Amino acid sequence: MKRRGLMLVLMVLLAPVHGWAQAPILRDPGIFHPVVATKGMVATQHRLASEVGARILSQGGNAVDAAVAVGFSLAVVLPRAGNLGGGGFMLLHLAEDNKTLAIDYREMAPAAAHRDMFLDQSGQVDSDKSRFSHAAAGVPGTVAGLIYVQEQYGLLSLQQVLQPAIEQAEQGFAVTHDLSSKLQAYKHLKNNPATRAAYFKQGGEAYQAGEILRQSDLAWSLKQIQMQGGEAFYQGAIAERLVAEMQRAGGLITAEDLANYKVVVRDVVRGDYRGYGIASMPPPSSGGVHLVQMLNVLEQAPLGQYGYGSADAMHWMAETMKRAYADRSKHLGDPDFVPVPVAQLTSKDYGRYLFGQIDGERATPANEVHPAEHFDHESRDTTHYSIMDAEGNAVANTYTLNFSFGSGITVPGTGILLNNEMDDFSAKPGVPNAYGLLGAEANRIEGGKRPLSSMTPTIVFKGDKPWLVTGSPGGSRIITTTLQAIVNTIDHKMNVAAAVSVPRFHNQWLPDKVFVEPGFSPDTVKLLELRGHGVKQVRGMGSAQSIMWEDGVFYGAADPRKPDAAAVGL
Repeated sequence: MKRRGLMLVLMVLLAPVHGWAQAPILRDPGIFHPVVATKGMVATQHRLASEVGARILSQGGNAVDAAVAVGFSLAVVLPRAGNLGGGGFMLLHLAEDNKTLAIDYREMAPAAAHRDMFLDQSGQVDSDKSRFSHAAAGVPGTVAGLIYVQEQYGLLSLQQVLQPAIEQAEQGFAVTHDLSSKLQAYKHLKNNPATRAAYFKQGGEAYQAGEILRQSDLAWSLKQIQMQGGEAFYQGAIAERLVAEMQRAGGLITAEDLANYKVVVRDVVRGDYRGYGIASMPPPSSGGVHLVQMLNVLEQAPLGQYGYGSADAMHWMAETMKRAYADRSKHLGDPDFVPVPVAQLTSKDYGRYLFGQIDGERATPANEVHPAEHFDHESRDTTHYSIMDAEGNAVANTYTLNFSFGSGITVPGTGILLNNEMDDFSAKPGVPNAYGLLGAEANRIEGGKRPLSSMTPTIVFKGDKPWLVTGSPGGSRIITTTLQAIVNTIDHKMNVAAAVSVPRFHNQWLPDKVFVEPGFSPDTVKLLELRGHGVKQVRGMGSAQSIMWEDGVFYGAADPRKPDAAAVGL
């Protein structure tokens, strides 16, 4: 980073903020404390990207400008999840018009994709082909999505918001311990010559922490976008290199697929929970639908009285999760191809019905929980970031390559890693994907279709003002991570730092287990087991970079599960 940028960050972090004495959270004697500011907040999975967002806000940009700059920056400094070759979802609240938009820039299946493309001669799913081949890549949407929101809602030029990422790629940045360990662990990355050249030293050795990683090919791609906008990626020089690589190695993406990619603005999924408004992502994300569905069930239970981490609270939440994921397996898909019963799944009546199906003392076995049959007419290495500005604009953005480093394949000469999002389709209905999630006909592979996702960028409103901006990576655990961030703040009255730091748990119907992070009481675990829950301890779940705004003060929280995450305020 240039000296000027470093000085900006130090000023941001050290400058006194008027009004802090009135902020009640600062008098909270708790264990977890948020970053506090009054002019804006950026929370991402990498400190360098958070600093980029703060830099853009300080230059007069709004939350959208900062979000676009962060998106391109993460493509450089967080290559396992930040991306130009993937896609995602953005929830955007515009204060001036008091409206919230859902921006769908999810990858699309190439036109030549078909239902049985990942089945071998015996009719079984070839998981290597669906995850680690050129055919695993959907048509990327990230560049189109970021440029769309920049042109429509940003204040600065595309050239200005791209410049920090270009500097990071050209000048390089210090590799963190986390990135170094990932490069050492993911040995298959060396199998692809372009990936090996981009992310490893000569001789194939992984970069060590503190060494400088420069990405000249990625800088070239970013400069092409800076000069020509989305045309560079979808019709210009980048497109030519991507298509040539597809033709060379049996991929399906064509020049026509790239030229035909479209960003879609969709209707926000809305709900309310104990007087707070909920706005989240609609299909082809399953996140918003099932988040609201679960909140409608849990609103009937006195979670606050039960207390955080109690067997009662965890039982009701796990049983609710189980039923939502059962519905996900049957009803969710791309709404441009299949009817999705959003209104019915998110109705208060259905929430009350599901609440009545739960035994408060015993877990219902998974084989006795079934998706709703009829109504009357969704990588762990995804990444999420949240941004708010002083004008009241808010952005919750979740984007991904699917797996860590996607398919591990880099397009030669571009520095761009390819996604393996085609694995998010149901390669064979009834066969779980890499995250253990079942899918049905609604999520089968079809050309031009967008695969089902669990990404859940969410904004919680108090009155008509954004109060909490949150979301998470985590594959199938994204939705339940976001759910717990909301329950922890509303029901358990936690500050935002505590809400995203305390242990989490997860139930996704199948397998029939409650997965728990370390930190829950052994007594609670025993009580859950006595109620019939199978309990299994796992490592950290998700990374809920979040921001809360209250009484003119921003509270930012970087989830400690990701060692390089940071919240930076103005």
